Amino acid sequence: MAGNNYGTLFRLTTFGESHGDALGGIIDGCPPGVVLDMEAIQKEMQRRKPGQSSIVTQRKEEDEVQFLSGVFEGITTGTPIGFIIPNTNSKSEDYNHIKNSYRPSHADYVYEKKYGIRDYRGGGRSSARETASRVAAGAIAKQIIKEIKINAFVSSVGPIFIDKPYQALDFSLIESNPIRCPDSDTAIKMEEYIKQIRKDGDTIGGTITCVIQNVPIGLGEPVFDKLHAELGKAMLSINAVKGFEYGSGFCGAQMKGSEHNDLINTDGTTQSNLSGGIQGGISNGMDIYFRVAFKPVATIMKEQQTIDVNGNIINITGKGRHDPCVVPRAVPIVEAMAALVLTDFYLINKTYK
Repeated sequence: MAGNNYGTLFRLTTFGESHGDALGGIIDGCPPGVVLDMEAIQKEMQRRKPGQSSIVTQRKEEDEVQFLSGVFEGITTGTPIGFIIPNTNSKSEDYNHIKNSYRPSHADYVYEKKYGIRDYRGGGRSSARETASRVAAGAIAKQIIKEIKINAFVSSVGPIFIDKPYQALDFSLIESNPIRCPDSDTAIKMEEYIKQIRKDGDTIGGTITCVIQNVPIGLGEPVFDKLHAELGKAMLSINAVKGFEYGSGFCGAQMKGSEHNDLINTDGTTQSNLSGGIQGGISNGMDIYFRVAFKPVATIMKEQQTIDVNGNIINITGKGRHDPCVVPRAVPIVEAMAALVLTDFYLINKTYK
């Protein structure tokens, strides 16, 4: 199986399955001498872990990161950083009912057709639990680029949207509610809506907005390795993501050039920021902001038609512990992937000097 690593200089390889003994990762290219805040790393893991509120999967995992190499006395050595995250609360029997059938909109069918084998226990390697390793690596990346501030938050759940620009939001409120929405009134509406969706045995999608501030000018390359292209790839690699837009996004396609152009001030800043902090694939020093769309979780507690391994039409109903809406727990994943992208370009830039 290819495609288990990401990055050029700061490079992450992940391993493990949803119901295996552990997940883990190896980070190549982390500079030596970085003093790691272990509590900060674990805090990021707590933000992603299951079972943290009544509106997410009730699987109970502590998601404690155990470092095996590359860190000595809390300081990176410059050698590969190896880590594992033990699985302690998997219930593989919850998936016995799909051993010989395929769940609609899951990777089950294509996975088996491609590899000739399938781990039906929670989706195996294609499970979103793999993202725990990304969050651990992203927490380290954040500590390399401390000056850059990355804040992601839930901006919509189903038909409920925040109706304020990000500049009017207080990011300190993101962790004040289980939705991770910095607008308290909207967060209450979102939470009530998700609870009703779960009660109905269904799931719902949503969007996450990410704002990156204090970005230096010059991150990104102008041809294939554009900064926004790498951010898009990183976000679209996250389970359940269906769309990515940055800056003016699709709304920019409806505008005239005279409306869309960011006029440049004498100090190099721009009067507007419809470019989303990136021009020609390179950061321009303004805030980078983008939005990521997540589909509804595919496992629903309602009967659906599918096929079994012999091609027979059967009915299937979801079982086990699943998120009715993935976006609250996906916030730290979005931040982690953004941190991996920015750290990689930051280190690439240092090779020019």
